[in-house]
Amino acid sequence: MNKKIAVIKGDGIGPEIVNEAEKVLNKVGEKYGHTFEYTDVLMGGCAIDATGVPLPQETIDICLASDSVLLGAVGGPKWDTLPGNLRPEAGLLGIRGALKLFANIRPAKLIPALAGACPLKDEITKNGLDLVIVRELIGGAYFGERDTHVDENGVKHASDSMAYADYEVERICRVAFDMARKRNKKVHSVDKANVLDSSRLWREVAHKVAKEYPDVEFQDILVDNTAMQLVHNPAQFDVMVTENLFGDILSDEASMITGSLGMIPSASLGEGTLGLYEPIHGSAPDIAGQNKANPLATILSVAMMLRYSFDMSEESDAIGKAVNEVLADGYRTGDIMSEGMKCVSCSEMGDLVADKI
Repeated sequence: MNKKIAVIKGDGIGPEIVNEAEKVLNKVGEKYGHTFEYTDVLMGGCAIDATGVPLPQETIDICLASDSVLLGAVGGPKWDTLPGNLRPEAGLLGIRGALKLFANIRPAKLIPALAGACPLKDEITKNGLDLVIVRELIGGAYFGERDTHVDENGVKHASDSMAYADYEVERICRVAFDMARKRNKKVHSVDKANVLDSSRLWREVAHKVAKEYPDVEFQDILVDNTAMQLVHNPAQFDVMVTENLFGDILSDEASMITGSLGMIPSASLGEGTLGLYEPIHGSAPDIAGQNKANPLATILSVAMMLRYSFDMSEESDAIGKAVNEVLADGYRTGDIMSEGMKCVSCSEMGDLVADKI
């Protein structure tokens, strides 16, 4: 099978971690008889330097013509003083909107070999941690109307609108319920319905969708309580669905419970099979070019690509198994290093995983 992948290596450690993910994909292709064609495109700070904008139209066109998109990381202090619409992060929002990717899938799973890196007590994690956060991606405060102005008294005001339509809530809830049916059949819908009108609409629609899935256990939970429960009893969660801002915050919290941001992949999906796959960590400019980065989140992101965009479940499982075996053998990059383990570079970690495929 031949698949075309648009590759956005981005900034900082982006090129290094993407190179290792491609290395693993090539090994999968070799073993299972697939061909992956890569087309490099620009987004983020590197795109600003080359074209003056964080997301060139050429990048959008190539991504739309591809079977999937692989992203490293964007951003860095070099571009922090630019206006909001010209910062690297604007490219991220723009590509999600251009590709109509409304569902962000972020798994958080505690790998046995890394249990010691979890900041929670053993008595909390003994029941395991294996959840998925389904985050609405192109609505809410990040995409709502915003305004900054100075009034007649010289007082500066700023506002952001957290807006949702019922159909936007319905489609993301269906993604969550469909996913729960393939897991442990439990959905928590996260909102702030005791305060926000947008959350009251969210809750109303979530209840409507839940009635169509009688085999799935369903529960509302307020976002502040969710933040507490994630560190009190994370084993209670299976699939969590929530709006954009809440999902952004909660998924970062969940990722740290697993021990390292460097281990968490993500997928951004729309109505079809085209998806955007990326690690959830940033560009880490302080270690860029030093071959120190952890490529495992990016490697696990391509495993998600194989599963969700290419319908290659066996190949996806092979990558996950390879990562687990390498970690069980005691190999670590610096961010997950612990006493008695063997520290390896970014490229060495990629080699180790590829060799296990």
